[in-house]
Amino acid sequence: MQMDQENRPYISWELVGNFMVDAFKAAGLPEEDAKICADVLMESDRRGIESHGVNRFKPIYLDRINAGILKTTTEYEILKETPTTLVADAHDGMGMVASYKMMKSLIEKAKIYGISMGAIRNSSHYGIAGYWTTMASKEGLIGITGTNARPSIAPTYGVDNMMGTNPLTFAFPTDEEFPFVLDCATSTVQRGKIEYYARQGKPTPAGMVIGRNGEVLTDSNEILKMLVDGTAALAPLGGAGDEMCGYKGYGYAAVVEILSAALAGNVFMKDITNKAPDGSKQPISLGHFFIVINPEFFLGLENFKKTAGDICRALRNSTKDPFHDRIYTAGEKEWDVWQVRKDKGVPMGEGVQKDFIAVRDMYHLSYHFPFED
Repeated sequence: MQMDQENRPYISWELVGNFMVDAFKAAGLPEEDAKICADVLMESDRRGIESHGVNRFKPIYLDRINAGILKTTTEYEILKETPTTLVADAHDGMGMVASYKMMKSLIEKAKIYGISMGAIRNSSHYGIAGYWTTMASKEGLIGITGTNARPSIAPTYGVDNMMGTNPLTFAFPTDEEFPFVLDCATSTVQRGKIEYYARQGKPTPAGMVIGRNGEVLTDSNEILKMLVDGTAALAPLGGAGDEMCGYKGYGYAAVVEILSAALAGNVFMKDITNKAPDGSKQPISLGHFFIVINPEFFLGLENFKKTAGDICRALRNSTKDPFHDRIYTAGEKEWDVWQVRKDKGVPMGEGVQKDFIAVRDMYHLSYHFPFED
């Protein structure tokens, strides 16, 4: 067991993966579905995006399963299909499983017809959005995806949390060791990052969240409560108001909301909630959309990869400001994290350690973790 600079232990990928698969199976998931879900969660930690990694294993997935608002058997129903399009209903099952099936189909369609697009309704949290776009880039294809989520972003000049953090994500194959992957929310910060701050006992940086009177909020635990009861909202990319062009982030969030809801007939904005009219808990029905483009149908994959790589290299080699010695392109930092973590494992803080122990004990699994020694 190794420690990082924050004194968190590193746990092997094999141990973490096997444990999550066994726990998902104990919760009721079929084995293949459990493997998909575990891999999506670990991929986030492989890239250093810990807001969507194994820290969400218990609270976002297992706790919802045990609360009866997330189904363990994903009934993936195809509602409409053409040679280049696909619409599916996940029936409140695992969003990661439904998205995997969708992307497998869209990749095959794009290989044959050059471009494909699909949408899923009645889904659930589908994990790190970049997982789905890199499924395409690994096949020499362009991947694009977006998803809506529970309301948390306020529109420009507003304070109501109307739209989700609504990521708009792209992955392009390049001639380098790693693809160009832009995976980010259309808010200044995503809910998962605030959850991460709360777990680490850290405040949320000022300017990312506003209260009902437009006041700046920084208490991470309090923000999470206020987002649920609607008394706080995340600022869109650029921030509240228009001084820093927050209307651009607001506009992109609306684009994702429309594509996630309108193509598949999913609920949207305030209707995405875990509370039924009678106050009881209900599934959080999300919508996702996916686009896959085949560069071979343009001027060829190799030409695309070289041009994409040339652009990235030109950006990184441009003049740096005097306070930094390196310019990054999207996906590069994540690749650097993987070079460090691939042999070391998953860094695991105390909060996640407690979750793993609680899950193990709840399902009576025969595991002993290095951090227990």
